Amino acid sequence: MTQTIQNNMLKNGLVLAVFAVVTTGLIALTYFGTKDQIERQQQLKLQSILHAIVDESSFDNEIQFDCAIVTEPDLLGNKAPQKVYRATKQGEAIAVAIETTAPDGYSGKIHLVVGMYSPAPDNVVVSGVRVLQHKETPGLGDKIELRISDWVLDFEQQKYHPDISDMWTVKKDGGKFDQFTGATITPRAVVKAVRKSIEYYLANQQSIFTADNACQLDSANQ
Repeated sequence: MTQTIQNNMLKNGLVLAVFAVVTTGLIALTYFGTKDQIERQQQLKLQSILHAIVDESSFDNEIQFDCAIVTEPDLLGNKAPQKVYRATKQGEAIAVAIETTAPDGYSGKIHLVVGMYSPAPDNVVVSGVRVLQHKETPGLGDKIELRISDWVLDFEQQKYHPDISDMWTVKKDGGKFDQFTGATITPRAVVKAVRKSIEYYLANQQSIFTADNACQLDSANQ
């Protein structure tokens, strides 16, 4: 009787092992079979976002394949490296789209990308902002997302100069940006993150455009 039980357990164990191997193999085949397609879709989404926040008629390079990787937790809100996409025309610097993070959202970090250009020293114009990822409260904080609300469009063509930095906050704090009814923390965090990304750009314009291209390999793989 004991031998029979042992044999049945061994048989069942072998069946489970074979099933696990086959399942793992199928998952691997599915992953490798769709990996290129997934990456292609991600690149198209990135390109769409970048072209939405940086006027595509203003540059002639493939902006999604031209970036510097930077680490600046104090101004970009994240200890992890972030990308700064560079728009150029005939080799001349035109604009950037900076990945940044608002670390102080109501429900955690809010990841953003901010498009901007500098028409003159110490002056920046924001060309667009998009939220890439967040965990803010549905119906309240999620209004930072364009598919929910057009609030984020208020950043477009907003000018920044150090002399007016105190205006770069929500109206409740004396600034010029609207907050949400019942939810001030989220827009406050986003406005602050956008302002800090501008400050980063003003302090690092030259090094951003002279840094090695960290996205070139992505282009080679397309």
